[in-house]
Amino acid sequence: MDLATLKAFKPSEFENAADAYRATSEMANAAKDTIDNRITVRIRGRLEGAAARAALRELAELSKNFQYVQAECGLASTALNGFAFDMAVARRKLIAALEDARANRCTVNADGSVSFPAGRKPGEEKDAEGGTVTGSAGGSPTSDALERQAVDIHPNPHYGAALSCADRVADALKEATGADAEWAPKLRALKADDDLVVSDRDQVDVTSDRGGVLKAADPYLDSIKAPPKEATPEENAEWWKGLTAEQRADYLAVHPNSVGSMNGLPSDVRDEANRMILNETKAAYRMELDAIPREPTKYGPNGSYPVAAFTPEWREWNDKYGDRKARLEGVMKGMDAIQDRFDRAGKGGLPEAYLLGFDPTGLGDGKVILANGNPDRADHVGVYVPGTFAGIESIGGDGDAHGDLGRSERLWAESHRLTPGQNVSTITWLDYNAPDSIVPEATRGQYADEGGPRLHDFLRGNGAAQQSADDTRAHTTVIGHSYGSTVVGVAAQSGSWNDPGAADDFVFAGSPGVQADHAADLGAGADHVWAMGAPWDDQVVRQGGRLMGLGDNGVIPTDESFGGNVMESDSGGHTGFFDDDSLSIRNQAAVVAGQYDKVELE
Repeated sequence: MDLATLKAFKPSEFENAADAYRATSEMANAAKDTIDNRITVRIRGRLEGAAARAALRELAELSKNFQYVQAECGLASTALNGFAFDMAVARRKLIAALEDARANRCTVNADGSVSFPAGRKPGEEKDAEGGTVTGSAGGSPTSDALERQAVDIHPNPHYGAALSCADRVADALKEATGADAEWAPKLRALKADDDLVVSDRDQVDVTSDRGGVLKAADPYLDSIKAPPKEATPEENAEWWKGLTAEQRADYLAVHPNSVGSMNGLPSDVRDEANRMILNETKAAYRMELDAIPREPTKYGPNGSYPVAAFTPEWREWNDKYGDRKARLEGVMKGMDAIQDRFDRAGKGGLPEAYLLGFDPTGLGDGKVILANGNPDRADHVGVYVPGTFAGIESIGGDGDAHGDLGRSERLWAESHRLTPGQNVSTITWLDYNAPDSIVPEATRGQYADEGGPRLHDFLRGNGAAQQSADDTRAHTTVIGHSYGSTVVGVAAQSGSWNDPGAADDFVFAGSPGVQADHAADLGAGADHVWAMGAPWDDQVVRQGGRLMGLGDNGVIPTDESFGGNVMESDSGGHTGFFDDDSLSIRNQAAVVAGQYDKVELE
């Protein structure tokens, strides 16, 4: 980088290019949303047959292509803004040095050296000759001290100003050269393969590109106001509103994990960020699975014994790959369930889905927060919190009633039926480390103690996002099943329920206790607390919770002394509260819809 190039550099040209890439990213995102939420929704709702299925497959690939374009163009925009920012800082230093040199009657030469005129210091009888000095960048304390000494003893009064300007010119050129060297490979890396297929490797490449851009763009990103540390959901919402469209796009491009998990931000923004992470994670997991060697024959002859033994080859393979392969396959199953939910938008009237939280490894069991319908625009919101054994691997179930995503869908369908002309959103909230065993884990309150405050913040964030959207908040019902009800109980007592995002109603199904002995302790009013139980195995869970102290003083929500409303239930056991066309789910939906007169009580 030479002086003439830096002086002529125009940051606006690169900023304009960044704007063009950002516009392309936004166009790709809009096209993806049109495919996912309009075209495919209408096809599923109106057409059947082989042709319709083929069209949906092709549209899914096209949507994936647009998502890839969105991510890569977003990174290109951020990279160009970052490069322009770094170069602009260096150029401003150069221009300031040139102006100071001119003011001190010095001349900056093409090679960066500075010439100074003849002059005399006060008390001297004649002028000292002029000369030329060459600056050095980033001097050490020792060299700086030597320069100051040289200025003091030099007979020409212009020497000091010339040397200072020369050093500043050298610093500016060094910064510009460094920026150019750092950004050139980052920008060259932002290119796609010369084909029309977005492969797993392409998706993984997005993650790599993001890491490179993020590292190089630190100075530029530091110029964007960061969210407050340990911010409340309301502060997050205000921070996002205070960013320009360009700043939002750049922050999203390099920090999708942060944006996707930030309570208080709009649901469509969180969904956009989390889908990026979902697609990249699926690609990375598939590639890792493909790289695992094929499993050898498991059993072999065992000498004269009739029982087969593990082969040495299988033992070696299992020690090296067994656990990791099982974990990868389990998480893939969960991610496929999430994608399946995306792919069924419009089928049977099912609304579009919003992925409000996703982390395949978070909190041990993985994090999934998925909404049916946009909660920011809803009149009624139901938040379902699953219990023991919940995790990303089982989030979709096996196509039966036990999948947590399916339960939330059925709750949406029943609530939607009760509220014609209104918008309903139901959310599966799995953002806590659910117990993995009945004994001893589900008998302890620590999982709820950790998860309850997280749920409280999420609910406040929903309220903040709703108020940002239309200055109102939805009627919100929080539903806890089994140990999930204990989490809800702790959440209800984690802060003031007068905060934005507070729950209007609580529903507890098969609850072993909610860490409170009176419904009134939960803050919504005892008449807005609802509970239901079932016989047989559900009794074991509820009575076990009573004995283990998950309910204060041995009181659980279905007890008369608790003081809430006890609803009728036709569940045959602990897992049947969300069965299709059941009294249990109709009662829950009536609460979600705020139609309390339709709730059947014991």
